[in-house]
Amino acid sequence: MQEQLDSLIQAIKDDYFKWTSRNGTKELTEVNKNMIAEFNSKITLKEGQKYIKVISGSSVWGFIAKSDFNKGSKCFSKGDILKAAGWQAPALNAARGNIFDDDYTIQWTGPLYLN
Repeated sequence: MQEQLDSLIQAIKDDYFKWTSRNGTKELTEVNKNMIAEFNSKITLKEGQKYIKVISGSSVWGFIAKSDFNKGSKCFSKGDILKAAGWQAPALNAARGNIFDDDYTIQWTGPLYLN
């Protein structure tokens, strides 16, 4: 699971770089480079009993399910990417992807909303 978490963190950092550089079309200034370095240094993981919290600076980016579980009629799998409902808990309406799949879509601001 650590390899997949590392890939998720790298994807978050890559998306922030793309956003800052306007998909590589903007030359980065020293201010941009410092912003990217600061953003990258503030992505952390905090492991809880049921979830791994992904923290970006002073905000919760999202949560990752540590194991399979059910919440009411909803089933969640180990590795599911969950949007944050707040600092303490994820939104349990639906998973936004799974770190064990290569086709999940995220942004540096957090897991994507549902369509």
